Amino acid sequence: MDAYTGFAEVYDLFMDNIPYEEWADYIAGILQEHGIRDGLVLDLGCGTGKLTRLLQDRGYDMIGVDASGEMLGFAMEKNRDGRILYLQQDMRSFELYGTVGAVVSICDAVNYLTEYEDLVQVFTLVNNYLDPGGVFIFDMNTPYKYRELLGERTIAENREEGSFIWENYFDEDTQINEYDLTLFVAEPDGRYRKYEETHFQRAYDMDMVKKAVREAGLELSAVYEACSRKAPGTDSERIYYVAREVKKAPGMGAADAGELQ
Repeated sequence: MDAYTGFAEVYDLFMDNIPYEEWADYIAGILQEHGIRDGLVLDLGCGTGKLTRLLQDRGYDMIGVDASGEMLGFAMEKNRDGRILYLQQDMRSFELYGTVGAVVSICDAVNYLTEYEDLVQVFTLVNNYLDPGGVFIFDMNTPYKYRELLGERTIAENREEGSFIWENYFDEDTQINEYDLTLFVAEPDGRYRKYEETHFQRAYDMDMVKKAVREAGLELSAVYEACSRKAPGTDSERIYYVAREVKKAPGMGAADAGELQ
């Protein structure tokens, strides 16, 4: 899961087409529907913290967890009031000081879990750190998106600030999508610095995700087409899952961690 090292420096620049405000309103709406209008919320795979900050603006006390120190460095630069707690941790083994009312994991962060066992492990940890009745909201790119829209496709963009080439390779047998990223970013002296990274994501069908949710001891509340309340279709590109804490997984309990002060 090592990714977003050199790319972290230009992540927000090249992700400026992501509708973060819309996503934050959508997530806050789901949280409010489940009675969570304030309190502690964990952003799992928070990256540079853009969504984390937007949820803070909507009244939540935020914690951000990400494996990339580089991404968190940029998040910290924008955490001027120090109210957001950022932790550098792998989501497969993250630890909190206590429980939270909700966990969110957005922008296909969960797709980076390329082993089913890791998916169950992360969901189990989320369950462990949720308050009784707490809510877990996460999104995932669909097999349709990888197979039909990304796989075997090269995407390129040229801007004044820099350029990128994004090559995709989807393996139908493993359901793994490989991203090869090459970026050229303008330096103050007019030269361009080159970045290269390779990322891997896995496509999970809905039945497999539902199974992992059950194995983790969570209860699935809803499955939506992205930023809607509609049921997903065969051509949905991104799906939101909403799960609730109903019991702790065997051998795990939030009481072990105590309550956050």
